[in-house]
Amino acid sequence: MGLICYQWAVPIHETSSGIPLGEVLKAANGLVSAKLIEDWALGGALAAIYYVEPFATYDADIFFIPSDKGLTAGIPAIYAHLQAQGWQVEREHLIVRGFPVQFLAASGLTAEAVRNAENIDFEGVPAKVFRAEYLVAIAASVGRQKDKARIEQLIQQADIDQAQLNNILDRYNLKLPSP
Repeated sequence: MGLICYQWAVPIHETSSGIPLGEVLKAANGLVSAKLIEDWALGGALAAIYYVEPFATYDADIFFIPSDKGLTAGIPAIYAHLQAQGWQVEREHLIVRGFPVQFLAASGLTAEAVRNAENIDFEGVPAKVFRAEYLVAIAASVGRQKDKARIEQLIQQADIDQAQLNNILDRYNLKLPSP
């Protein structure tokens, strides 16, 4: 499908009220360059939009492999680094141009998803996005109603490698919800 991101059903390339995804991706790359994180990938709803028809979303989820293996996973240093670049903090989100972004330390399934993420280019910015099979497995592990809907949408619209999905589900002892 490609990564055209929508917030409140407004394409990023048509208005300044859209998602500043390029800035978010550049910031994640900058965290790797600053050695604050080892690796990262876009997950959650914005990653799903890469594979399916666009839908409204509230925030961006950046999953990262921490350089700091301590209890905080380096979150305070990440926040300080991005605040020094003009980002603001609002509860669990960092805010860039009014758009909330969560930086989430990856472990287990999400760490594997980061390591196996698809390399993409978004408006000249190198980036990584969770593969559809991992998005389905992660949604199955969470199990909220919106995750069940996302599973159905991904299975219907994305080019899912069923063998890879089954392998991930088996290794993490997960099951897809019943239709």
